[in-house]
Amino acid sequence: MHYYRYSTAEVSCCYKYLLFSYNIIFWLSGMVLLGVGLWAWSEKGILSDITKVTRLHGFDPVWLVLVVGVIMFTLGFAGCVGALRENICLLKFFCGAIVLIFFMELAVAVLAFLFQDWVKDRAKDFFENNIKSYRDDIDLQNLIDSLQKANQCCGAVSPDDWDLNEYFNCSVENPSRERCGVPFSCCVPDPAQTVVNTQCGYDARRKKPNERPNTTFSKGCISALEAWLPRNIYIVAGVFLVISILQIFGIYLARTLMSDIEAVKAGYRF
Repeated sequence: MHYYRYSTAEVSCCYKYLLFSYNIIFWLSGMVLLGVGLWAWSEKGILSDITKVTRLHGFDPVWLVLVVGVIMFTLGFAGCVGALRENICLLKFFCGAIVLIFFMELAVAVLAFLFQDWVKDRAKDFFENNIKSYRDDIDLQNLIDSLQKANQCCGAVSPDDWDLNEYFNCSVENPSRERCGVPFSCCVPDPAQTVVNTQCGYDARRKKPNERPNTTFSKGCISALEAWLPRNIYIVAGVFLVISILQIFGIYLARTLMSDIEAVKAGYRF
């Protein structure tokens, strides 16, 4: 193993390049996420008219991609350059940010467990607000469709939540062909169909309540997610554990490298 030679202390190349390798993955992943997010905005014309961002009423999934991309890119850059250049300031920034994120994740998990009813109400409000904007953003539309198909659910609490959307509400003034319907992702799939019927939800809520379960999902997505979590608690816990271990490992590498650098500097002064 190669070491830099100083009179009193040495910086371990093992920790130095291990920290660099650890961070280069996040740096490159952050670049990819940023590229995907900017490409998605370009496809929606937001880059050519940035004011469109303020006119989006629902949740734009691209925002999540961009925020995660910026965080990963920034931390990866600080960790890579800090390790290669043995820069204490960048390493402290990297270590402090990882510690902050770790405790924020822990706090969110604890608070979500303690205040489950509050979380459920906020999730319901969030889902209903995005139902209103379903047709306004293609990415949001795809996200809701994926969620409903994967969990075999429809709406926040029931399919009638789609009355909140101007295209699906049952008011007489609504000229849309989708009036009193639901999105195709609410439809019970027909094994005999090889092509997705995007019009299967038309007039779905005009049917009698006892006929609806045959054609559309009757369960709301909030209750579906509540049922999903206990069934997959070990997967969720495993993912959280792996993320926590990676974060603690990064903190350990950064702290060890900083200790080596500080020891070298202290020995060099004397």
